[in-house]
Amino acid sequence: MTQLRALVAEDEPILSLTLLKHLEKLWPDLQICSVVDNGVFAVQEALAQLPDILFLDIKMPGKTGLEVAQELVEEWPDSKPFPLIVYVTAYDEFAVDAFEHAASDYVLKPVSEDRLSKTVKRLQTRLDNGQERSGELERVVAQLRNLMPGIGNPANSGGIVSMHHASNNSNNSIEKLSLIRAAIGNQIRMIPIGDVLYFEATDKYINVVTAEHSSLIRVSLRELLPQLDGNQFWQIHRSTVVNTHYIHTAIKDETGKLTLKLRGSDDKLQVSRVYAHLFKQM
Repeated sequence: MTQLRALVAEDEPILSLTLLKHLEKLWPDLQICSVVDNGVFAVQEALAQLPDILFLDIKMPGKTGLEVAQELVEEWPDSKPFPLIVYVTAYDEFAVDAFEHAASDYVLKPVSEDRLSKTVKRLQTRLDNGQERSGELERVVAQLRNLMPGIGNPANSGGIVSMHHASNNSNNSIEKLSLIRAAIGNQIRMIPIGDVLYFEATDKYINVVTAEHSSLIRVSLRELLPQLDGNQFWQIHRSTVVNTHYIHTAIKDETGKLTLKLRGSDDKLQVSRVYAHLFKQM
């Protein structure tokens, strides 16, 4: 029988060592194939190692545990079963309620041997059930839709990863953008928000695409999302937000993956599995 393998992503060294120590005692046959301390490395190592189990810290540098899970859902090879995920989180009443509602496996910091023992038993039971393992990706997608509100409801843009902004309004509402200002050499290009076909994140910049041109603005997607009208602009991928007014058709291929065709553009936009439910027939 192939030895089961796990990846641990935890940025606090003492907590990471404690988790590894407990796992060694509770599950001696489990091979720890990689230990990383940030979300970027977690994605890289997970895709390189393709482990059976992921222990993901919710709050770590680079990417949160939920962002890691979301990216892996998009990038995981179809030929390999998706790993079981255990989220590691500090106690927070709202976070715990969210995990319980989403039926996600989680352990609280500091990690206790008793709690981890129950988690290990559940994981072992599920791994023994091959049929349940085959549907793990769909299960994680459903969990992410519950845990990241912006995914379940486009109007609630940003979800769990949205930024906090100051506001003079009593209800702390964020003023929505009506105009994009993009620097082009020594000029400033003024782009009405209604002309934007889609936004595409590229490292520290966002590519603002209209029917006539593309322009780069220096802002992150998580900063931009709360400033957009969520009824008009839908996030369809971790790096893409589309103006729904320009969506012409959503095409599903033989593997079930969705691609959008836009009015006024030859560009085709990939829809992540996490956001595919937005395009179910109404």
